[in-house]
Amino acid sequence: MTAETASEVQARVLGVILAGGLSRRMEGTEKSLMELAGKPLITHVRDRLAPQVARLIVNANGDAARFDFLGLPAVADTIPHHAGPLAGILAGMRWAEAQTPDLRFIATAATDTPFFPADFVARLASASGFAQDRIALATSGGYRHPVFGLWPVALANDLETFLNSGQGGKVMRFVERHRLTEVDFDLLLADGGPMDPFFNVNTPEEFERARRLAPEAVHAG
Repeated sequence: MTAETASEVQARVLGVILAGGLSRRMEGTEKSLMELAGKPLITHVRDRLAPQVARLIVNANGDAARFDFLGLPAVADTIPHHAGPLAGILAGMRWAEAQTPDLRFIATAATDTPFFPADFVARLASASGFAQDRIALATSGGYRHPVFGLWPVALANDLETFLNSGQGGKVMRFVERHRLTEVDFDLLLADGGPMDPFFNVNTPEEFERARRLAPEAVHAG
C-alpha cells in the first residue's frame, strides 16, 4: 500500500468499542460507566477513537439503552454465552457487512483503556498495508494488546467458524491462524513516571490510578 494520509485511512475503517465484558473485578459496577475526569470511561474511548475512523459503534450486551448517551449504534454479540472479545469483533464485522459494506476493516478498542494513542489506527493500517488476510495488533512495553487491532472484515466467516468450533475464545488462538503485523507504541510519561498508553482499568485500584493519570494522560498520545 502506498502511504495514505490519516483521513484516507479513516475513510476505510469502522471503529468498534468493545464493551461486552462482565466487569467481574469491579465489585459489580459496570466499569465503562464509571466517571473519570468528569465523564464516563467509555466516553473517553469514544472521543479517542471517533476521529480515527469513518463510523463508530459500541459492542454491548444486555440493555443497549444504557449507552444511548454515546449517540452510537449498540451492537450485541452474535455468538451466545459471552464468548469474549472475539465475539465482539465478529459482531463488528457482521455489522460492517450489513450496514457499511464500503468499510472493509474494523479497528477495535477496549472500553477500559482511556488513554490509547490518537494515531493507533493510522499506524496499524500503515504497517499492515490494508491486506485482506493480515491482522494488525498494537504492542507496548513488551506486551501485546490483542483487543487493539485492525481486522479485515473478510475474516468474518473464519472467525465465526472458529468461535463455533469449541476451540475457545482466546484472541491470539484465532490470530495465529492468519498473518500478523505488530506495531509497537512508545511508553508515555505521566504521574512522575512511565505509563503504558494501553493502560487498562480492571480493578478499583487501577481505576484510582486512572484518576491520578487522567489530568496528564487524556491529552497525551
